[in-house]
Amino acid sequence: MTPPRVDLRWLGLVFAGLRGLAPAPGALQQGTMSYAMTRAEREAFLADTRVGILAVQQAGHGPLAVPVWYHYAPGTVVRVVTGPDSEKARLLRAAGRASLTVQSEQAPYQYVHVEGRITFREPDPERDIRAMAIRYLGEQMGQAYLAMTADQPAVLVELRPERWRSVDYRKMGV
Repeated sequence: MTPPRVDLRWLGLVFAGLRGLAPAPGALQQGTMSYAMTRAEREAFLADTRVGILAVQQAGHGPLAVPVWYHYAPGTVVRVVTGPDSEKARLLRAAGRASLTVQSEQAPYQYVHVEGRITFREPDPERDIRAMAIRYLGEQMGQAYLAMTADQPAVLVELRPERWRSVDYRKMGV
């Protein structure tokens, strides 16, 4: 029996996606099929509860890339809460821009990457702090987390998506 033929170009693109590298424009097309998500798909994917990786420029070093809880509703900003004096906040203030990447953890992999300008605001305790803790930890652990962090100052970072990248390897049809 003859083994199936494998198009190694696609295998290379899969490995590039696993390493978090964004393929060159048009690289994920077979004929007219694109693996990029539609606007509705990418916004729904970003709106799901996932841990994001927030990246910000850091002079003299590689970018600071840290896991964050976030909230996003389609057509709005990405909201992240952090300490006002944290390294993350300091670098965000200096850069004025950031990016966020979220991904699925199981094959076939998907990811969405957004980048844009950031602004700082006072967080709404209910919407930005309590709701996010419950979203990521559940009711019981979320309440415990809120009790432990109640006296810690916080700042809301809003990232307005200006540029999107996405891939949905489920569209390979394999």
